[in-house]
Amino acid sequence: MEVFLIRALQLILCFSILILLHEGGHFFFAKLFGVRVEKFCLFFDPWKTFKLFRFKGTDYHIGWLPLGGYVTIAGMIDESTKAKELGETIQPWEFRSKPAWQRLLIMVGGVLMNFLVALFIYAMILFSWGETYTPVKEISHGFKFNQTAQQLGFRDGDIPLRTNDTAFEKYNAGNMLRSLSQATSVTVLRQGKEVTLSLPGDLSMLEMIKQQPPFMNVLQPSFVDSVGVGTPAQRAGVRAGDRIVAFNGTPISTWNEFMDLRGRMDDVLAAGVPADSQRLRDITLCVQHAGSTSIDTLAFRLDANFQMGTFWHNPLLSYKTVTRQYGFWESFPAGARHGWEVLSGYVSDLRYLFTADGARSVGSFGAIGSLFPTSWDWMRFWELTAFISLMLAFMNILPIPALDGGHVFFLLYEVITRRKPSDRFMEYAQTIGMWLLFLLMAYAIFNDFWNFLIKDWF
Repeated sequence: MEVFLIRALQLILCFSILILLHEGGHFFFAKLFGVRVEKFCLFFDPWKTFKLFRFKGTDYHIGWLPLGGYVTIAGMIDESTKAKELGETIQPWEFRSKPAWQRLLIMVGGVLMNFLVALFIYAMILFSWGETYTPVKEISHGFKFNQTAQQLGFRDGDIPLRTNDTAFEKYNAGNMLRSLSQATSVTVLRQGKEVTLSLPGDLSMLEMIKQQPPFMNVLQPSFVDSVGVGTPAQRAGVRAGDRIVAFNGTPISTWNEFMDLRGRMDDVLAAGVPADSQRLRDITLCVQHAGSTSIDTLAFRLDANFQMGTFWHNPLLSYKTVTRQYGFWESFPAGARHGWEVLSGYVSDLRYLFTADGARSVGSFGAIGSLFPTSWDWMRFWELTAFISLMLAFMNILPIPALDGGHVFFLLYEVITRRKPSDRFMEYAQTIGMWLLFLLMAYAIFNDFWNFLIKDWF
């Protein structure tokens, strides 16, 4: 329950900040051009609204449904104003009375604010915490590759250095997989020598991540970091510093291989065959004790949860990291570069939404909330807030009626053709767009219920 509340509070705070700033962007340009803003509402307020105060002709409200927010702009057809509700006489303080370029700025104001806020947050993160990363060349044990990767020429222990268009300086699993999926060649460091491999250039990043074992992962030598007190492994004689060389007769040299074998065991357990389940608890483990060259074979039974009680060391914690500090003014161009890289990666990955697996991954607030850490971490909170701000900016600018991008699309049409769409047409477009958004939201909420509540029952 505590974890849920911490994540929920982070999600609500993040959304409150971004909604206020997004709607504030519309509000700013509307006021700048003398357009009356009748209502400013944080969160949606169907059936019930809570008025906070009135200031300079604008009523400020807060809704009970934290799915967004809105501003009601006089003389504009949107989800709250129909064509027949507009008077026949156009008033000078109405949205429809302004030239197209002013109306365009009013509509892009929210997206522009979200984009600028994200870049500002990234800049302040770099200024406050700096940038800490592990150089790829420092990952001396290299990477572990699955069968698909090995068929392309990768070998365990390889260190990818660069593709035909990207150099790998900082270790970032997502960025590396994205670059490899689009590359036609990659150069790896193999036993001290550079080797160039050919790649197809159209690998699916989603498949690379989904595969078990994954396409590539940091290679983790099979040294035992620690052993739990009273666990089956401790009773059998496994000690910290030992190296596991075989599991149930299968030779291994990395924890990656061990986890693959355990994954196969879990698949059998998931079948729910009681006899097999009990038999699988009896295992043999071959270990090389610390400071010894001999191999000791240990036979013992896993605990009721099919765990043996050994823990491994994350090799990334042993590799040298680099921390770069940024001055105040220096942080702004660095933050802008980082924000652009994040946005480019996000837009690139959107193509996977049109696959079956990608469509199943669409989620709403449950999926977004699960991204936040289980304990309050301000750096992670601001990183996610910046990312979500970029995501909202991009999604809102899509040319879908009812979104800002739909209004922008029709305004650009007006600027180019010098013909303004009729109010009746705009109302129909708005209605269609709202229903599309409702259907998408319903689908996303269904996915959340399936992934977080229902899926495990089947």
